[in-house]
Amino acid sequence: MANVQVENVRKIYKRDTQNIVVLNGISLEVPDGEFVALMGPSGSGKTTLLNLIAGIDKPTSGSVQVGGTEVTQLSESALAKWRSRHVGFIFQFYNLIPVLTAVENIELPLLLTNLSKPKRRERALTALRIVGLTDRAKHYPRQLSGGQEQRVAIARAIVTDPAVLVADEPTGDLDAHSAEEILDLMETLNQEFKKTIVMVTHDPRAAERAHVKRYLEKGVLANTIEGD
Repeated sequence: MANVQVENVRKIYKRDTQNIVVLNGISLEVPDGEFVALMGPSGSGKTTLLNLIAGIDKPTSGSVQVGGTEVTQLSESALAKWRSRHVGFIFQFYNLIPVLTAVENIELPLLLTNLSKPKRRERALTALRIVGLTDRAKHYPRQLSGGQEQRVAIARAIVTDPAVLVADEPTGDLDAHSAEEILDLMETLNQEFKKTIVMVTHDPRAAERAHVKRYLEKGVLANTIEGD
């Protein structure tokens, strides 16, 4: 189960003597297997909400449950273990390690597991096959196009078979053709592999791939808009 439930969440940052309210009483439900796009202007709180769902950050108040786990109650060590098993991260900038090959980059999250080295390599190659880059296993990031780098990053995100994928502007650094390929891949992960996806995007074409679009404005969610 990978349903996401955010209830009455507030996130306040302190800056000197000021309180900056980034999220103001947000409630959001993402059913298991859903594909949701979070949209809104810069500074509206989209990435903050994504980070709370992923357990990267904690709310000032409110509840965040993912797959029945109350993420806000976990200790830092328990949270790190939970993230490594249940959440896959896709970023705008691929965050690949330049001195590692594609398959070695994909293997990185598996170093936190008890899998043997041969099993880790097997899982990494499977993930590479899913994203269509089996022939690039031994290539370094500098030998790949931007679209290929993002595919490797997605393979790294799915190698632990997480239930939830969080994507922050996954097509933001790509040309139109590469962006379409990445969106096709994300649709496949959602429809065929049943991954729950929460994606932050400014790109209307990317948002069209989601089943549901939600808009944030000054830390508040607007009404739900169903995808076509």
